[in-house]
Amino acid sequence: MPRIGMNPGRGKKSDYSPARVTIAVLTYIPNQVGYFQNRLDVTLACLESIFVNTSVPYDLMVFDNGSNQATVSALQALKDAGKIDFLLLSGQNIGKIGALQVMLKAAPGEVIAYCDDDVFFLPGWLERHLEVIEIYPNVGAVTGMYIKPHMKEGISTTLKFAQTPGVKVERGSLVEKDLEKHYIDQTGRTWDKYQEEIARLEDVRLTYKGIQTFASAGHYQFTAPKEAILQALPATWTGNLMGQMRELDVAIDRLGLLRLCTTPPTLRLLGNMIDKAAAEDLRKYGVEVKSAGKPELTVGWKKKVFRSRLVQKVAYFFYERLFKIINV
Repeated sequence: MPRIGMNPGRGKKSDYSPARVTIAVLTYIPNQVGYFQNRLDVTLACLESIFVNTSVPYDLMVFDNGSNQATVSALQALKDAGKIDFLLLSGQNIGKIGALQVMLKAAPGEVIAYCDDDVFFLPGWLERHLEVIEIYPNVGAVTGMYIKPHMKEGISTTLKFAQTPGVKVERGSLVEKDLEKHYIDQTGRTWDKYQEEIARLEDVRLTYKGIQTFASAGHYQFTAPKEAILQALPATWTGNLMGQMRELDVAIDRLGLLRLCTTPPTLRLLGNMIDKAAAEDLRKYGVEVKSAGKPELTVGWKKKVFRSRLVQKVAYFFYERLFKIINV
C-alpha cells in the first residue's frame, strides 16, 4: 500500500519532561451496586484531594483495572481536562499486584507515590513524604497514616535502624484514640476485632535528624523510590486478583530498606462511601463532594432487625453468591 505524505512528528522532539514524582492511583469499580454503590464518589474525592492538596510538581498516572463505563468516562473526562497525565485502561481486572507490576514499571518519575483510590490526602502530604525519603537513609516506603497491625511483619530492618546512634526511640501505646477509631470505622472493623489484631503489639516512634516517624508502612498507600519498589515487586506474573501485598511489604524489608509512616498523619481513609462526617472532613481540607452516601438508618427497630446475627448471616449468604455471579 502506498504511503501518503510523511509522519508530521518525524525529526521533532517532545517538550514533555517527567516530573520527579509520579503519583499512581489504582481504580476498580466494576459496577455501582452493593459494595460499589458509592465508590465512584470515593474515587473522585481521592483524585480531587490530589489536585487540591499537592503543591509539589508531579505527573498523575491512573490505572483502571477493568471498571464500568461510568467510571471510565469520569476518568477520561479528567484526562481530557488535563488533570490526569497518563490514563491506562485495562479491559479486565488483572489483580492488584498485576496492576502494580504494569503501572509502576510505566511510571516515568524517579519517585512513585502510590495509593488505592479510597484515601484522601491532606495539605503538604507529598512534601512530608519526600522529606522522610531525603532525610532517613535507605527508605523503601513511606505511608501517610500509621496503622498498628502493620507492625506484625516487614519491620526488621526498621527496628534494626532504631538501634543506630542518633536515633531517638519511643515505645508503647503512642497512637491517639481518635486515629484508631477512624481506622476502625473506615475499615468496617469493631473495637473488639481491632483489639485482637493489635494484641501484644507496641508502637515504635522514631526521631532522626529532627524528623519524626512511626516504624512500619502500608501497601494501600506509599511513596517510594522507583528503583527500590521495582526490586520488591514479584518477578513473575501470578494472575492473582488479590493477595501478595504483604509479601511486597516483606520484600522491601528483606532488601534492607526502611518502612516508615509520617506523623502527624498526612492522609485519611474513606472506605467505600462518603458519610456526613467524611464529607465535612473533606470540605475542611478543600475538597468538595457531590454526595454524602446514604443516611444511616435512625429508626430503632430497623437497626435491631438489620443488625441481628441471623439476618446478617442470611444476607451475607446471598450477597456472596450474587457478588460472584455479578463479577464473573
